[in-house]
Amino acid sequence: MGRLVFLLPLWLLPFATRADEPPPALARRIDFNGEVRPILTAHCLACHGPDKQKGSLRLDRKADAFKGGDEGAAIVAGKGAESLIVRLTSGADEDRVMPPKGGRLTAEQIAILRTWIDQGAEWPGGDADDDPRHWWSLRPLVRPDVPATTAFVDRPPARNPIDAFVRAKLRDRGLKPSPEADRRTLARRLWFDLIGLPPSPEEIDAFVADDDPVAYEKLVDRLLASPRYGERWARHWLDVVHYGDTHGYDKDQPRPNAWRYRDYVIRAFNADKPYGRFVAEQVAGDVLFPDTVDGATALGFLAAGPWDFIGHVELPETKIDGKVARHLDRDDMIANTINTFVGLTVQCAQCHNHKFDPIAQEDYYRLQAVFAAIDRADRPFYDDPAVSHKARELLARRDQAEAERHRLREAVDKAAGPALAELDRRIAEAGKPAVERPEYGYHSALANEADSLRWIQVDLGRTAAVERVALWGCRDDFNGIGAGFGFPVRYKVEISDDPTFQLHATTVADRTEADAPNPGTASQTFAARGARGRYVRVTATKLAERLNDYNFALAELEVFDGTGANLAAGAKVSALDSIEAPPRWRAANLVDGYAPGRERAGDLATLNAERDDLLAKAVDPAVRRALADAEDALRRVEADRAKLPKPAVVYAGTVYNGGSASFRGTGPDGGKPRPIHLLNRGDVRTPGKEVGPAALNVFTELPGAFDLPSDHRESDRRAALARWLIDDHNPLAWRTIVNRVWQYHFGRGIVATPSDFGRMGQAPTHPELLDWLAVEFRDGGQSIKALHRLIVTSAAYRQVSTGDSAAEAVDVDNAYLWRMSRRKLEAEAVRDSVLSVAGRLDPTMYGPAFQDFVVEHPEHSPHYEYDLQNPDDPKIDRRSIYRFLARSKPQPFMTVLDCADPSMQVEKRNETVSPLQALALYNNGLMLTMARHLAERVEPAGGPAEQVDRAFALAVGRSPTPDERSALEAYAREHGLPAACRVIFNLNEFMFVD
Repeated sequence: MGRLVFLLPLWLLPFATRADEPPPALARRIDFNGEVRPILTAHCLACHGPDKQKGSLRLDRKADAFKGGDEGAAIVAGKGAESLIVRLTSGADEDRVMPPKGGRLTAEQIAILRTWIDQGAEWPGGDADDDPRHWWSLRPLVRPDVPATTAFVDRPPARNPIDAFVRAKLRDRGLKPSPEADRRTLARRLWFDLIGLPPSPEEIDAFVADDDPVAYEKLVDRLLASPRYGERWARHWLDVVHYGDTHGYDKDQPRPNAWRYRDYVIRAFNADKPYGRFVAEQVAGDVLFPDTVDGATALGFLAAGPWDFIGHVELPETKIDGKVARHLDRDDMIANTINTFVGLTVQCAQCHNHKFDPIAQEDYYRLQAVFAAIDRADRPFYDDPAVSHKARELLARRDQAEAERHRLREAVDKAAGPALAELDRRIAEAGKPAVERPEYGYHSALANEADSLRWIQVDLGRTAAVERVALWGCRDDFNGIGAGFGFPVRYKVEISDDPTFQLHATTVADRTEADAPNPGTASQTFAARGARGRYVRVTATKLAERLNDYNFALAELEVFDGTGANLAAGAKVSALDSIEAPPRWRAANLVDGYAPGRERAGDLATLNAERDDLLAKAVDPAVRRALADAEDALRRVEADRAKLPKPAVVYAGTVYNGGSASFRGTGPDGGKPRPIHLLNRGDVRTPGKEVGPAALNVFTELPGAFDLPSDHRESDRRAALARWLIDDHNPLAWRTIVNRVWQYHFGRGIVATPSDFGRMGQAPTHPELLDWLAVEFRDGGQSIKALHRLIVTSAAYRQVSTGDSAAEAVDVDNAYLWRMSRRKLEAEAVRDSVLSVAGRLDPTMYGPAFQDFVVEHPEHSPHYEYDLQNPDDPKIDRRSIYRFLARSKPQPFMTVLDCADPSMQVEKRNETVSPLQALALYNNGLMLTMARHLAERVEPAGGPAEQVDRAFALAVGRSPTPDERSALEAYAREHGLPAACRVIFNLNEFMFVD
């Protein structure tokens, strides 16, 4: 049995290794901004910074740090071991260790502090560096000189400036570069990096045999020209912007038109769109590049993240929860924009000034003002630029006509006064269609015979002279009857002061002698000619047929006096019998004022005549003619707009024109941005001063303020932000993107926190290289393909991934690239490779996403059931970039393989190895199905040995060794060829790039 080894918890290591002396100094030069300042920021400034100075010690400014606090100088230049900061962090003072809470400093961090102080404690910028905008990532970009290259014995030569920078760092740390990998390894590396698919054995063999001196470079160019390149790199981008095909939150409803943004990203990468335009289109493409498809579809970026359906659709903006939903929606747009394009955690400033970076809370709310008119919704656009231009022109004419009509209507309203407003209200009410309500209807008990008598009456409350009585029929779809349901075939209407109608009654209408036609829902009105009485009764002497029985039903009984008042409104109702099944049926419904088909507010023609007469008397004829002309112009514009072809639709950031009373958007207000207030502690219940649109004031050479006219449009705000983002003087825009591309090639960015270049992010390992790449990219055409080409043709990229114990002792994380990092394929590349090797990959590009699930309960809160999907369905054989991404329930198989969560911005994928992954890769239905298809694909190769050879080569790009062939052949003979293919799919060589 092996010896048991017990590991101490990490937090105990400083105590377990504590000595009288701090860790020894390092044999290299220490960079203050890159190595020392991040340690002070992360571990010291919470207690010894601008907000708090325990022990009178402040470490964010040079003068205060050298002066020290109550216990003396924190830093004594040239004497690292004696400096208070080193003694306390290392535990040399046994009574306490700093920091007192949280993680202790590592031995390497303490050694960095000691070495820096021993070397003179240089603090670049001195006290002028108190300006937080002097942080390394916020400083202006300056092209560094390329270091002179130095030959490394028995090592490959440097191939481009990247190698000069990398090898300068290696030399400083006593490290050497690794040899170049063999061509077979390089082929798989390039194929997976650039297009995300495995090369065929024939493609690898052709590259290996190609003796052209520039064969490698030609392969790079061929892969970059492949349409599969855009599919591969769009996936990386969609991770960062947290794209999904559903809203997320409680009601995870689908977004049927979101896919157009995904397709835009694929096309943009394939076209090698200049990065500045790529950014600008996604923030303000509609205004900066009007009448282009990309200018519309790129705005899907603003709507890429989750959206609270309940908070928007079911709650108005006036409610607290509605305000919170919209505040958080704008917060997501801001975070997506700033995190993605400039790598700052701006969302940390919504409750207070950013604790570490120079982002004021007011700056955060000024960014909210940029997006204050935007909502996430379907946005129409036209594929034809000419049609798009025509649509914009008509829209501008419509807005102009509406503005003129509004001006003239104000003049008319002022001249005509309140009488016009009242007439308009009554006309609108009279013109409304009848409202279907469940309260329509009294319904008698059922009878077996039509001649069964039924009656119902109202008590007017006093004796009154009645001028007319009106009966309204019901509507009910029972047995297909519809209008006039239950209206009596024979009946009479009477008035009396006797509630029993035995002593005396005046007959208003007698329809008992012959069958009356069914009136439907039209009013049946009878003249009473001043008949007096307190009670009005309707008696049905022949009932209406229902199905195999009979009944009596009325919607409304109205009793009018000489003034036109309805005396029966709300009166007490009594009946021989009644089915009381509210709200649909009950006796009280007879006098509630509701009946299908009942006009609401008098005669429409009469009201319109009154209005025309009022306008003729009160309003100047010239004004009336001008108003008529404006309304006619508006009608013509709308007619022309109706002739345009049906537009396409993308789910994007847009000025929304409303779909419900709560989610109305800013469209009804002409796209006027919502007022944005600075919120105390981020609480929508405590608004402070109103703020206008602006960007961040974090750069010394690029102001955050926008120069916009007072009458600017909503889109002008986004255009101003887009220009700020891609300005040559915005250093973060260019540092961030080159770092992202670098990360996807090497597995780690030059800055290991690709969306946080602030003080809480990690310092760059190669700051000069980062800036050189950023300037080269910015000033060299902003071609991402050219950046790929520069990176992958470097000697650093072409190194072997073999480890070296001596190098690992210095740089265990390979942060300085003494070798190539070994990387595991991410979920999409695994799935796509399985489909490709099995011969089942469908190359169809673009269009709506495929669904590898079955939807249950789609009407309310959809359930995405992956286990119900047939893994052999050819509709799901497309590349994973086209997979429908549900936020509430991610695909289990893909999740186990570290697929990105579309509800979160994922700037760097997790890379794990777990037993669950092995189980999924061996037992998942897709893997079983594709193993069977791979077996079918290689079956024509010959016998078991040849079949195994072919399957192995398709999967990993080489032939098996004799031992591998023998083991797999024996396994195939015993368990079948599909089982052997399952084993091949589970090889480490299949799952790892190299």
